[in-house]
Amino acid sequence: MAAPDVSRAGEARRRRLIAAAFLLPALVLLGALVVHPIGYSLYRSLFDRSGDTFVGGDNYAEILRDGTIRTALRNTALWVVLAPTTATALGLIFAVLTERVRWGTAFKLLVFMPMAISMLAAGIIFRLVYDQDPDRGVANAVWVGVHDTFAESSAFPKARPGRDSPLVAVPGGAFETRDPVRAGRAVPVPLVGVAPDALPKGTRTARPPADEPGKVTGTVWQDFTRGGGGRTNAVDPSEQALAGMRIEAVKDGRVVDRATAGPDGTFTLSAKADGARLRLPASNFREPYAGVEWLGPTLVTPAVIGAYVWMWAGFAMVLIGAGLASVPRELLEAARVDGANEWQVFRRITVPLLAPVLAVVLVTLVINVMKIFDLVFVIAPGAVQDDANVLALQLYRTSFGTDADQGLGSAIAVLLLVLVVPVMLYNIRRMRREARR
Repeated sequence: MAAPDVSRAGEARRRRLIAAAFLLPALVLLGALVVHPIGYSLYRSLFDRSGDTFVGGDNYAEILRDGTIRTALRNTALWVVLAPTTATALGLIFAVLTERVRWGTAFKLLVFMPMAISMLAAGIIFRLVYDQDPDRGVANAVWVGVHDTFAESSAFPKARPGRDSPLVAVPGGAFETRDPVRAGRAVPVPLVGVAPDALPKGTRTARPPADEPGKVTGTVWQDFTRGGGGRTNAVDPSEQALAGMRIEAVKDGRVVDRATAGPDGTFTLSAKADGARLRLPASNFREPYAGVEWLGPTLVTPAVIGAYVWMWAGFAMVLIGAGLASVPRELLEAARVDGANEWQVFRRITVPLLAPVLAVVLVTLVINVMKIFDLVFVIAPGAVQDDANVLALQLYRTSFGTDADQGLGSAIAVLLLVLVVPVMLYNIRRMRREARR
């Protein structure tokens, strides 16, 4: 009996040696690329900037003292809360809704397509999308278009009275005539300061005002002759009208009549305007709405999170859609037969059955956003990078910036590892539980 036992022991030892030989390259790579960098980072975090002086936990204390790093911690927490939940929720909604439409596959392809784009390319795209200039930035072009639909901006933001003008400025940004106007007597309303190429389309040459009995008439025009010359406060042949200018007749603090200048700059008010002062309301001179400063200090982090969600909602949708395909249809139909509406079926049956898949997606995205770097680095302008800062970006800036401190950078790397490890352990335990079922 001894010989077979020795033979079996030798065979087991040989198999272990073969397994170790196959595992050895992977273990060497794991040690060189993972274990050694982690160990060295932990070691380096205990030394100062030069790496010669042992400082113990001073670098970790500096993390709590440094305002920039605290901002990075706060933003990372915001990322962890908002980005994975938003991407997972959108993925769930897309996966459920596309099951009910004939073109669901095409829609899934469109939503998943951003996953084929690198983070760098996506950052460049959204840097342009969030551009402040509505002529370049899609987000502001849409926002300004919607705003101007309900609150039209002025075409004459720079207009103002010229030298010896009959108009004077009044509080609030409006202009009024110095003296009351009289019916039957035309009123010149000259302005300057509007660039010729900024005049509204269809602008015509101004027509001199004509007297009209029982009415107050006038002309609003650009009192400027190209090439010089011309008479001040008088309509010259080549001068342009300010079409669309709004005029009010104000008497005793009340607006008694209104008019709008026509294409040739002329306007007509009724006899109610007799003895009133003409006022050009401040709305004529309101600066054009420039939109939202998406990449300003306040909105830069939500804006970058929006770019991330655009990329990763497709990933969530595909995984959730795969899980949804395995949900027993009998349960859904039984619930509908029992009188449950679609919202109740979704909330009480679909979501609980998809809980394991949702957990996988959520945990994967949480680990991913803790390491987010390139999107923030590319999208956030240099002036607001401190406001959009996250731990991975701060790690790079601290370790490799102009004032590099690899001791403090290593401490940030260790902190980032400590924050990621609990999520990874939860994921490992969850996978083991799934494997035992």
